Amino acid sequence: MQATAYTYDSESRSGSVLLDDGTPVPFDAAAFDAGGLRLLRPGQRVRIETEGEAEARRITLVTLQTF
Repeated sequence: MQATAYTYDSESRSGSVLLDDGTPVPFDAAAFDAGGLRLLRPGQRVRIETEGEAEARRITLVTLQTF
């Protein structure tokens, strides 16, 4: 699934993304670390993997979108 980086805190390595419908979804350090990234800037397109549904949805991986 694709999304846009919305917030990122380099100290906690956590933040949030916006899904294409505008829904914000938070991610934690484990999801950030799983993608192997060192930095994330708001506005970057990212690829995410999630588990769960609706309110229980959680991001398990954040990485840069490649074509």
